[in-house]
Formats: sequence, C-alpha cells, structure tokens
Amino acid sequence: MYQWKSYVILAAVFALSVNPLIAQQADGAFDSIPSTAPLVDVLKYIPTYTAKQANTGPTFLIATIIVSGNKKTRSNIVLREVPFKSGMSFSLSQLIDLFKQGEQQIMNTALFHSACIYASKFEGNCLEITVEVIERWYLFPFPFFDLVDRNINQWLIDQHASLQRVNYGLKLLHNNTTGHNDKLRLWLINGYTKELSISYEKPYFDREMQWGFRLVARTGKGHEINYNTIADKQVFLRTPGFVRSFTSLGGELTYRKKLFTRHNFGLFYFREKVADTVLRANPYYFQAPGRINQFPELYYQFIYAKMDYIPYPRKGLATHVRFSKLGITPAFNLWQLHWQTKKVWPLGLKNILTLESYAGIKLPFSQPYVNRRFLGYNEIFMNGFEYNVVDGVAGGYVRSSIARELFCVNIPLPGFFRKRASITTVPFRIFGKLYSNAGYVYSPDPGFNFLQNKFLHAAGLGIDILSLYDLTIRIEYSFNNFGKNGLFLHRTSSF
Repeated sequence: MYQWKSYVILAAVFALSVNPLIAQQADGAFDSIPSTAPLVDVLKYIPTYTAKQANTGPTFLIATIIVSGNKKTRSNIVLREVPFKSGMSFSLSQLIDLFKQGEQQIMNTALFHSACIYASKFEGNCLEITVEVIERWYLFPFPFFDLVDRNINQWLIDQHASLQRVNYGLKLLHNNTTGHNDKLRLWLINGYTKELSISYEKPYFDREMQWGFRLVARTGKGHEINYNTIADKQVFLRTPGFVRSFTSLGGELTYRKKLFTRHNFGLFYFREKVADTVLRANPYYFQAPGRINQFPELYYQFIYAKMDYIPYPRKGLATHVRFSKLGITPAFNLWQLHWQTKKVWPLGLKNILTLESYAGIKLPFSQPYVNRRFLGYNEIFMNGFEYNVVDGVAGGYVRSSIARELFCVNIPLPGFFRKRASITTVPFRIFGKLYSNAGYVYSPDPGFNFLQNKFLHAAGLGIDILSLYDLTIRIEYSFNNFGKNGLFLHRTSSF
C-alpha cells in the first residue's frame, strides 16, 4: 500500500513543479486510485506526466531517511542496503528504480519478512523517505535431526531409511545477535557423528561498514566413513569403535565496498585421523603415509549477487568464484578453482527463465581419494543423478529451467501465535517447472566407476514450494541419458 502512495506523491510533486496550473486538475484525483494499482496505472492519474518528463524534469532532494519497524536491527544495517543517502538528488524515474532496488537488497539480508521504501513527506522538492520493515524471528534453539546422506532419496532407497545414518542433538541459531546482522551458531550433535561446532560472523566491524569477519571451530568423531566410490556410489566402512576423528579451526575476512560485490579471504587448519582399517581398504584415501592428515587451507572468494530475491530469484545475476590452496607438502598438494554463475529473466508476470553453470578444476590431476569428490556433494550436483556421485578433477555442467507460478496462498496463523508473532499469515507460493541439465567430469583414474569421462544429461519436471524463512521444497521427477528415472526431493532454508 505504501509503495504506490510514494509513487503518487512523487508524481504529484513532479507535476506541480512542472506546471502549477494542473494542481486544480490533480486535486482529489488520487482518492480513486486502487491500492493495488500498478505504477503504470497510477501515473495515468497525473494529467501531464510522461516518461520523458520523468527523466528530464526537476530532481528531488532526499532530506531525511527514517527507518521504522526495526525493533532489534540497527538502522545503519538497514541503510547499508539502501542505494541512496540523505543529501542526494534524483529524478522521479531514478527514485522509483532506487526504491525497488533498496527493497530487494534489504530482503536479501534475510532479516525481514517484508521491506517497503516510500516518500512519506515532501516540501517543495525536498523529500522525507521512510524505510519500513517487519523483522523475522531471530533465535532458533531447537532439537536437531538431520540425515547424513546427500539427499532424502539416497537415505530412503540406498540406505533403507536407516536410523543409524541420522544426526540428532541441539542446534542453536541466533541470527542478528546484537542487531548488526551478526550470526552465532552452536551445534551439539550426536548419533552418526559426534560433533561440537561453534561459529560467529559479523558482516561489519569498521566505521565505513566495509570489512567483516567469520570465526569457526569444529571437532568431532564418527563410527563410519566414506572411504571409496564404486559404481558411482559412496562406499562406507563402519566399525564398533570410532573410525574417524576431525578438527578444524579458522577464520575469514570479508570486504564489501559496494552493494552487490563481496570478497572473502580465508585461512583454516584441518586435521583428520582415520583407523588403520580405512587405509587397508583404500590405500589412496590420503595418499600420504600415516593415519593422520593435517594441512592448512588458504582461499579467496569473489561473490557478485544482484538479484531481486536470492533464495528464489525472478530476475538478476549471481557469480561465485573460489580459488584455494590445500596442503603444503608434495604428498598433499591441491590447487582448486571453482566457478558458478546464475542468470534469471522474467518472462511476463508469472514465468521465470533460469540458466546456471558450474565449472571446476583441481591441480595436479593426481590426487588422493579425499580430494577427488566433484559432483553430487553439497549443492554441486546434477538433477537426475541424485543417487550417484561423480568423482574427478575437472568438469562442470549447465542447467536450464523455466518455471511458472501456479498460485499463491496465505494461511492464517492460529490466534495464539498471532499475538506473539510479527506476522499473521504463513505464505506459500507454488511453481511448476521444466528443467534440463548436461555435464561432464574428467577423471584420469575412474576405477570401478562409469559416469566419469562421459556425457551426462537429464531432464524432468517438478514443483517448487516457497514459504517463510527462505524455505524451498523441490519435488522433481527426472530422466537421465542412462535410462534411469525417479522422483527426487530437495529442501533448503535459512535454518
């Protein structure tokens, strides 16, 4: 509601400043404007408004910017995402674009349910801008239950829904811990893996709000280990005692001078110890002598993200480049370069076209087993090959999809929750989609696997469900070029 009001105010100020004689015509004209009217219709209510005048007419001075609705979040964190400051002047069309861009950037912080920027007051050509937000809930202490397998299908089909392959415990997420968009994570995990991890991230610590940091400490041990890949599936070794222990410690500096670009510089130390049975089963697990492997990792990341809504964008571009060095000895020496990009276009009001690509290389090509993991791990995978992993040292994929929003529904919260929540309904957006992907992975030593060094392709159709806290559930049915097909489930969220 506030958004079109701000457009009307701006357009009215513009019209009156161009020709005061139209004031009489404009008087009372805005009372009949529907609150849901799009901008192009709103502008019709200004008798002399034209697109050309919006670009060539007078400019408006932003006198003050007010942030409202931020009970915990500091105002400077919100204003850091706004692409204008007090004292700057813009034309009407520029302001409209900047308002929209600012709302998108604020939403991409994942701190708010909604954000709206509008002109709340004006005096002559001077404007008061209001940034109105509704905050999310930031503290999530809850019991933790998670699958250790790469996806739900692998756990259900390959591992027969074994409860020995789950982690449980306590997970504490405290977003926006001090109101500076900082994040505290504490995991106490039992089950498949016994693990303790803690991390703290603060996006800005300097006065100019350009430099930030992240600190991470993690330690744990487990009864089972993925020691090899055979027939393009992970092979596990389980013992009554602990077969693997690990520790990692490190930190990262972040530099973000502008809105859309971020640079990360990281230094970590890793230590992994395995049982003798692992090295007997796969002598090339470490490739270095001994049961203990310890090494540093040094990396640089470049991230560019200009999207309207990062968890499920309708338009925009994102690129992620990572260059890293692991190990300093000849026995454990790895240089890596990984690159991902995603481009999204809106096709009309409800259709979305997405193109994605990924490429990576590991040098030298002769690597131990732990350094050969390529596709199928974490978020680097191909649709239609969820039951498989593809190990190698170079390769990538391209992916395309077209989605259409089928419907959007808001489910009211019960009265008990309404009194304690900042929102009254839970939104659900449902998309139908068609997709296709193709890829290739090179391995100098494929061993007992057959997907390496071959063209990989799959296509399918699916449904995406979006809800609160960036929750996305993807239900997909895929067909690949090796005659395999199946129903696959994926889930992502901000917690």
